[in-house]
Amino acid sequence: MDVTHTEPTTKVGRAIAGAERWSMVVIVFFMTLLPVLEVLGRATIKAGVPGGLLYTQHLTLWIGFLGALIATGQGRHLALATGELIPPGAFRHASQIYVNTLSAAVAALLSYACARLVQSNMNFTGIAELPGGVKEWVSQLIMPVAMALVALRFAWRASDRWPGRVIALVGIVAGLALDKLEGHAESLLWPGVIAILIGMLVGTPVFIAMAGLAMLFYFAEGTAIASVPTETYRLVANPSLPAIPLLTMAGYILAEGGASKRLLRLARAFFGWMPGGIALVVCLVCALFTTFTGGSGVTILALGGLVLPMLINEKYPEGFSLGLVTSSGSLGLLFPPSLPVILYAVVAGASVEELFLAGFLPGLLMLFLVAGYGVFVGARSHAPRIPFDLGEAGRSLWEAKWEVAIPAVVVIAIFTGFATMVEAAAIAVAAAVIVECLVFRDLHPTRELPVTIHRAATLVGAVLILLGVAMGLTSYFVDADVPKLLLKWTQAHIHSQVVFLLVLNGVLLVLGSVFEIFASIVILAPLLAPMAVAYGIDPLHLGIVFLANLELGFLFPPMGLNLILSSSRFGTPLTTLYKEALPFLCILAVGVLLITYVPAMTKGFAHWVRPPKHAAAMVTGAAVTPAPSAALDE
Repeated sequence: MDVTHTEPTTKVGRAIAGAERWSMVVIVFFMTLLPVLEVLGRATIKAGVPGGLLYTQHLTLWIGFLGALIATGQGRHLALATGELIPPGAFRHASQIYVNTLSAAVAALLSYACARLVQSNMNFTGIAELPGGVKEWVSQLIMPVAMALVALRFAWRASDRWPGRVIALVGIVAGLALDKLEGHAESLLWPGVIAILIGMLVGTPVFIAMAGLAMLFYFAEGTAIASVPTETYRLVANPSLPAIPLLTMAGYILAEGGASKRLLRLARAFFGWMPGGIALVVCLVCALFTTFTGGSGVTILALGGLVLPMLINEKYPEGFSLGLVTSSGSLGLLFPPSLPVILYAVVAGASVEELFLAGFLPGLLMLFLVAGYGVFVGARSHAPRIPFDLGEAGRSLWEAKWEVAIPAVVVIAIFTGFATMVEAAAIAVAAAVIVECLVFRDLHPTRELPVTIHRAATLVGAVLILLGVAMGLTSYFVDADVPKLLLKWTQAHIHSQVVFLLVLNGVLLVLGSVFEIFASIVILAPLLAPMAVAYGIDPLHLGIVFLANLELGFLFPPMGLNLILSSSRFGTPLTTLYKEALPFLCILAVGVLLITYVPAMTKGFAHWVRPPKHAAAMVTGAAVTPAPSAALDE
């Protein structure tokens, strides 16, 4: 996900962007404040904020749908990389109109489905209330309103000319008319599926494709399409979900501030004396940023301009330096508090703490393999070493103490039971704001911080809306016994656990190079989890194998995400990056195979070091689960 941002040029555009920006600031403020007050209240007066965590979960619904609206305006929704292969010209312009027309039609229909959900809850006499007497359907109103605006934004983005936009507006009308064609449901199914699959190949956002497919499938079997937003709303009940937007905000705030320079200085002071020490420094700092921001995109784009010149100036080969920065962008994905790990736990129903424990040794293995190769090349190239200076080490540690402390506090708070995952994430946001805005003053509180939150909301919205509609599609698959059918077919053709894992490695490697990691998780995890259990694979082990393979897919040609980001960031042809990243791809592939076929690395460590029972209970407790919606009970 790109971190760049373009300001609107018109007065109306700037006014809308300003309203969106400050709306996000208010939401993030209360999402941070309520969990922090909960922790402080529990530590002092032995009581939290009544309904505080419940409101935090509903604010997650708001930040997800408003973030999706922002992502639409900026064209930042997650999509297959295959759309980038279309060359500029008339065909690309036509595909743009097609993609946005299809997206506008599906978004309009999804808005209608959300409105049906809200109407059902408004008419239900037993509708639940949030603390303070707020009706639950009031919170749900953001769903149809945001989706209607998303549809209009897709129509506006269809073309720079009005004929293209009119075509997209006609698509909205066609989308809304679908629910009125109940007598033709079966005949519309496969043409609709084909239209959506073609759209995915040319750049339709994955969330649009998944929502469209889910509504088509439900519509064809005579089930209300409101089932899709109903399943989306169920997602609010997951007590770990608010950690995703909160940790994303914390990571972006640190990345936009001066944290990268301070952490680089710290790492150089402590490891620059080693042979190949600068390569180790790059690996460590990139891994830390990826861990906290949740994606290699922020790491490569934010740190690449700092670490690549540093490597070249220290006499590392230019090609090696490019490959190292490209591969290091995804090294921290298995360490806490990594967003992909949390998202996998949410989708697959796994324990977040145990999944982090299971990924600790595999994460270290991947880090040490890349860093070890970097040290080897540095020593062979006779790269200069920086003499260790105790004074400089102390000064750099003192300067970077706050950025070092934030992730440490998050991890300690979670695993000691002092705070839940959401509360620890809120503490991280509060600490990041204080450090970057007040201590170092790298971000201005009213000028630059809101812009940073606005950028982070783009990624948050793209991920949460994708996860939400994926719940609807997954629910249909479960009702249609698709996992059972896949399992039956697999067991008929694959009889060995070893062969199953090898096939899984290959499939995830290829899909990981085409799908964005968040899309891969929400689409594939619910299907693969029951299959792995049938082959006797530990769920924790499957989760780490799954994520490690996707991490490797970032470097897999032709469209691995890290390859594309590095090509864009450094102006290097993709073919050159294929060559420079190949050694790192092979090294990490060895690591993935070791992780896959030595399950003791995942299961052994996780079973040896378990989180305290009270901590696990706090994270998975049902006390913060929202009351069920009326539509959910129907």
